[in-house]
Amino acid sequence: MLTGKELILATKDYAKEDRAKSWYYALSTLFFLLAALAGTVIGHFFLVRLACSILAGLITIRMFVIYHDFEHHAILNKSKAAQIIMQAFGIYVMAPESIWKRSHDYHHKHNSKLFTSSIGSYQIVTKEKFQSFSRAEKYAYLVSRHPVTIAFGYFSMFMIGMAMQSYLSNPKKHRDSLVSLIIHLLLNVTVFWFCGWEVWLLTILVPFLTGDAVGAYLFYAQHNFPGVTFNESDGWTYEKAAMESSSFMKMSRVMNWFTANIGYHHIHHLNARIPFYRLPEVMKAIPELQQVKRTSLRPKDIIACLKLKVWDPEQGKMIGLQNV
Repeated sequence: MLTGKELILATKDYAKEDRAKSWYYALSTLFFLLAALAGTVIGHFFLVRLACSILAGLITIRMFVIYHDFEHHAILNKSKAAQIIMQAFGIYVMAPESIWKRSHDYHHKHNSKLFTSSIGSYQIVTKEKFQSFSRAEKYAYLVSRHPVTIAFGYFSMFMIGMAMQSYLSNPKKHRDSLVSLIIHLLLNVTVFWFCGWEVWLLTILVPFLTGDAVGAYLFYAQHNFPGVTFNESDGWTYEKAAMESSSFMKMSRVMNWFTANIGYHHIHHLNARIPFYRLPEVMKAIPELQQVKRTSLRPKDIIACLKLKVWDPEQGKMIGLQNV
């Protein structure tokens, strides 16, 4: 029975990419994304163009996970061509490299620690802390975790959280955040002005709303699910946080493709150098990784995750607002 660091070491052999496969998946995903966006413009029927628009949003999620893997040095490491592509993509989706890498690396190093839960993830406070909040503080906390806020992740998580707030907090360190905001604004205005509202709706608004809503929820549910555990600094270990505070989200083959296997989140947190396309292989090979806390995209499980609001240390679990 592998436990602790032994479990991390068991994944080491899988933290190796197939360079040709990495390039194939990255370039083919970009091609499919561009093809879907083209379909929003050249299609003859509105419903077909709308389907292409939603499809573009879903493919953006896959490309984002590939970008995310690149930033973890799991794929295409030290490739100058990949660096150019990924930096451009990060600016396009308003998750530029400087803020995404800094906040996400911090999230990995401090996953499930209560006092740092707001950095690179959704803030989580204890029941006692929440009760001590002023009315305004309670409102702000609940709004940040509200389903509507998550659904409009395009604005809340990416435009405001990733790009705008990062630049305002440190303009020198996050110049690429300002570049991302300016480019995104110019793109919206240019398409709307020269191509009309319908093209703007289908090529920009719907794809971003779709992709960012699903992406924001995935990021939420990966660490906010029934059975999740959180810790103070004492007793925290990296491998425990990966296995007990990161979910395995069971999905169909189609959704695993669109999300580039990010549902295997416990394995990703155990070893972020494993390429996304090897995660199912790792889970199949190591029995201990199959004994994990699970959730899914079924409505019942989504509702159960969204109901969770604060951490109750006495019960050792997340609870809903009705129990606070």
